Amino acid sequence: MNCGYVALIGRPNVGKSTLMNHLLGQKLSITSRKPQTTRHRILGIKTTDAGQMIFMDTPGMHQDQKKVLNRYLNKTADSTLMGVDVALWLLDGLYWHEYDQQIIKKLEQAGLPVILVVNKIDKVEDKAAALAFFAEAAQKFAFRHIVPVSALKNLNLDILERHIFELLPQAEPMYPADQITDRPERFFVAEIIREKLTRRLGDELPYALTVEIQLYQEQPKLTKIYATIWVERDSQKSIVIGKQGEMLKKIGTDARQDIEKLLDQHVYLELWVKVKKGWSDNERALQSLGFIDNPE
Repeated sequence: MNCGYVALIGRPNVGKSTLMNHLLGQKLSITSRKPQTTRHRILGIKTTDAGQMIFMDTPGMHQDQKKVLNRYLNKTADSTLMGVDVALWLLDGLYWHEYDQQIIKKLEQAGLPVILVVNKIDKVEDKAAALAFFAEAAQKFAFRHIVPVSALKNLNLDILERHIFELLPQAEPMYPADQITDRPERFFVAEIIREKLTRRLGDELPYALTVEIQLYQEQPKLTKIYATIWVERDSQKSIVIGKQGEMLKKIGTDARQDIEKLLDQHVYLELWVKVKKGWSDNERALQSLGFIDNPE
């Protein structure tokens, strides 16, 4: 059997989380149309007759280093390349970005086998342009494979999976066959709430929000969850709550429905909105919110 770690890398919002979810056949990483939706490294484990692939979904690699949170996201993405066996570099269609040259440098330094995954290929009608793009890509870096896919439509994911297994070392599985992640349920509960916030308020507050679980209490027929939504300013708190609390109520309903599917149990969910001024640019605040494990 083959077994090993597979890093999913690329710029923000190219579809890394969607790809991992569809490869796993189960939703682990939250998704939205907004960049930087993924903020943590998330492990997704898939076991088949051929072996075990351990995917690592990462925050997008980007140039913006202005805030402590941005630097943390980049550091998390970069560190994922250390200790993995294969890297999947995801591109959003037939398009190079100026920052992609920096990603190539990181990959050269890592010395890993790399598969270039060109996403949203179902939207490309000009086959000649696609072939020209693949030829250009082969000149930029010594990719082991170039695989055009549609993560959303499951197009060519079987081919991608086969190529991944070819590059993984021969080894026994590291995790039980029925395990799909190493994260606890309360982590995914917080992520679900943040996903609903991002989808409802993405145009106004895509990056100013984070979620912290204050109480997670499992009972025989009900799970009680109390969570705090942190924002950076009082004006943002008003937006999250909405007129007469309507927005917060909608977010709570959206989140509770998905959490009940995750836990397969009735859920009591209570949300508070609080202000932690400048949390995304404060290392101590990020540490208290679970972003930084070992601050330097």
